[in-house]
Amino acid sequence: MTKTMEEKVALVTGSAMGIGLACAEAFAKAGYITVLADIREPGEQVEKLVAEGQKAVAYRCDVSNTQAVKEMIDWTVATYGRLDAALNNAGIQTPQRPMAEITDDEFDRTVAVDLKGVWNCMRYEILQMLKQGGGAIVNTSSQGGVTGFPGQAAYIACKHAVIGLTRTAAIDYAAKNIRINAVCPGVIRTPMAEDLMRRDPSLEKELVRDIPAGRLGKPEEIANAVL
Repeated sequence: MTKTMEEKVALVTGSAMGIGLACAEAFAKAGYITVLADIREPGEQVEKLVAEGQKAVAYRCDVSNTQAVKEMIDWTVATYGRLDAALNNAGIQTPQRPMAEITDDEFDRTVAVDLKGVWNCMRYEILQMLKQGGGAIVNTSSQGGVTGFPGQAAYIACKHAVIGLTRTAAIDYAAKNIRINAVCPGVIRTPMAEDLMRRDPSLEKELVRDIPAGRLGKPEEIANAVL
């Protein structure tokens, strides 16, 4: 796949499903060459986009691995010449249990993906965008980044931290023509949410009760906000 002069390049992490996939599809349909990155290479998703006439490519990456992230950005730029937009969306959740019952390994892994993963991606995205004179970055935080949920202490702590990281980086690089923002989705009908609701069948009813729209959000609604 080659890049023409007018085409822009977007990178979406955590793009194998849910919000990340919806955003990657939106970027591709908006005319971006889109790199879909995930710890599970999203080959089937890319094949579908290509079959529809979009320009997309799959890339396997564990965002908690600093060197792997650097190589991903280097590969994207070597292949397509630049990086215009990035959505840092990769994330995991710990098993739902009270804070003191979360193990060290569970906490460390959540921080490694949900916080350090964003840090890793932003760092190398920003370095490239500085070289080329600008770009745009969006980080996926959560409604949990501005409030709290029971049983998700590690996840919630990371999502709060992502907002702080986003705000600070936005100030650091605004004068360099790099826009950095975050989205804070509420409860969206994604595979991650479906898994939680399977474990607790009463959860969906409780969640919907507190949502003014009376339903869970859709991944494509977040994609509209990101673009």
